[in-house]
Amino acid sequence: MVQQRCEWGNSSTLYIEYHDSEWGVPVHDERKLFEFLILEGAQAGLSWSTILNKRQAYIQAFDNFEPAKVASYDDAKVQALLANSGIVRNRLKIQAAIQNARSFLKVQDQYRSFDIYIWQFVDGKPIQNSWKSLQEIPPTTKESDAMSKELKKRGFTFVGSTICYAFMQAVGMVNDHTVDCFRWREVQTFV
Repeated sequence: MVQQRCEWGNSSTLYIEYHDSEWGVPVHDERKLFEFLILEGAQAGLSWSTILNKRQAYIQAFDNFEPAKVASYDDAKVQALLANSGIVRNRLKIQAAIQNARSFLKVQDQYRSFDIYIWQFVDGKPIQNSWKSLQEIPPTTKESDAMSKELKKRGFTFVGSTICYAFMQAVGMVNDHTVDCFRWREVQTFV
């Protein structure tokens, strides 16, 4: 029997794997949170499939998304990244990744972890939505608005409310699987 997925989750093998194993699962790992912050920013104006297809190249190009390493990138590294056809070669997005790594480290210093800081926007537990269709899912929420505003105050860039909401969906801060999707109930068991 074929399992019912969110409508978008069937569009490719890569999407099926991502949908079935990662999307909406609560993430508390610092490196993974940083990875999704950078990938969601890189996606701005592009399709998520573009980023998923380039994800392995991003992991290599950005030193496995180790924030301290990315924060130390210099002009030579920026030039190397701009020459890397495996990633989105956009100077603003590359510079944003470096700036966001620096801001990420400051948040870690202040809050002991980025995880503690970022999950406060949903009071430490995932918001469980009950959408019947993709069309019901909003592009932003009051939580993503608040997150965006606070991240910008802390020096982060490429963190508009829509990007923040996509980040929240990816790292399981919200469960936006549709109710007919087999993952909707499954991800509710993760905390």
